[in-house]
Amino acid sequence: MLLELRQALKLGVVSLVCLSSAIAAADNWPQWRGATHNGICNEKNIPDDWDAKKNVLWKLEMPGPGGATPVVWDDHVFVTSAADTDLLLMAITIDGKLKWKNKIGTGNKVARSDEGNFASPSPATDGKHVWAFVGSGDFVCCDFDGKEKWHINLQEIYGKFEIQFGMSSTPILDGDRLYVQLIHGEGEAKTREALVLALDKNTGKEIWKVGRSSEAYKENEHSYASPTLYVDDKQKFLLTHGADYIVAHSLEDGHEIWRSGGLHQKDKYNPFLRFVSSPVAVPGLIVVPSAKDGPVLALNPNSTGDITNSKEGRIWTRERNTPDVSSPLIHDGIVYLCRESGIMLTLDAKTGEEIYMQRIHNHRHRASPVYADGKIYCIARDGVVTIIKAGRKFELIREIKMDEDISASPAISNGKIYIRSFQNLWCIGNSQVAGK
Repeated sequence: MLLELRQALKLGVVSLVCLSSAIAAADNWPQWRGATHNGICNEKNIPDDWDAKKNVLWKLEMPGPGGATPVVWDDHVFVTSAADTDLLLMAITIDGKLKWKNKIGTGNKVARSDEGNFASPSPATDGKHVWAFVGSGDFVCCDFDGKEKWHINLQEIYGKFEIQFGMSSTPILDGDRLYVQLIHGEGEAKTREALVLALDKNTGKEIWKVGRSSEAYKENEHSYASPTLYVDDKQKFLLTHGADYIVAHSLEDGHEIWRSGGLHQKDKYNPFLRFVSSPVAVPGLIVVPSAKDGPVLALNPNSTGDITNSKEGRIWTRERNTPDVSSPLIHDGIVYLCRESGIMLTLDAKTGEEIYMQRIHNHRHRASPVYADGKIYCIARDGVVTIIKAGRKFELIREIKMDEDISASPAISNGKIYIRSFQNLWCIGNSQVAGK
């Protein structure tokens, strides 16, 4: 009897250790590209097989379409949505129940008939509050009970957005600051300057504001890309992308550390080339997309000044085959570029040499790929999810038809995949793990 008790206690301790390890390994997905701004989830046992019933833990109807990635913190999921002309921020429990729904703006605009709307920027959360920016310029902070802490409108403060398909850049949250890029048309009068902002997350008040100069004109003045951070053990700075340049900014006061052109041929200038795909950074490397089958640059973060023609600043260049909308992914020394036509191009992160180029699904791709548990998840505009094995050899794991319109990138947290279609918010999980 005593031996059995000891064995039971031992098993209990082992189970507790396993449970603690599983909890420790769980990731929140606090903003558009996850906790580290690069589309990487470090969890294991992520589902890779589902259909309309299998492994669908719940599905919640949305009040209208939206392209924002859901963000997740413990037992809360946040997402923005359009509802006719209203723009909404919603809080949803992890069992799929609507907790609250706040109207945060009005005046929705549909972009290119089916590409997106003013609910395209993704929210962000720190576990206590959630922040949401929408294309009307409204920017709000709410607590987890839905109580509004502050509400500002960036168009009222910094001037009307002059951008063809609506402001869809997602602000980035870091510490006590929110970083925003407002890169849009100045027009022939050149009365408005493209801006980069740092705002206090607790008040919405401006910490610093810097102008962002360029020689871009016409639609090239418009950027739909989102800022990101470069972080290594020695330095940390902000990256903004648009109007023919990528620019690195000091977090202290926003001043320009370096910039790179080379993303748009001056001798074959296309006045309708705009950046949508955002850069991605890992220690020692920044991968920068352009648009319309243009180049992809790999830049040295330890740079200063204008590095457009710098051998030291440029690690490698892929002269064409950029993704046009989906942002790059870097994992285990491989750069994954999901092109708008559904072609996956992989490059060696150190050299830029092509590893493989393979069509995964012949349809428009707007969502950015994410990595989890040895797999790359890609979602097409027609709702087809293509899952491939991460690595240097192309291997298709599965193709899943969700039969709904999707432009949002997936979020992965606590063993579940959250996918926001135009019609529903889906929660996908392994039913056995979830106890279903």
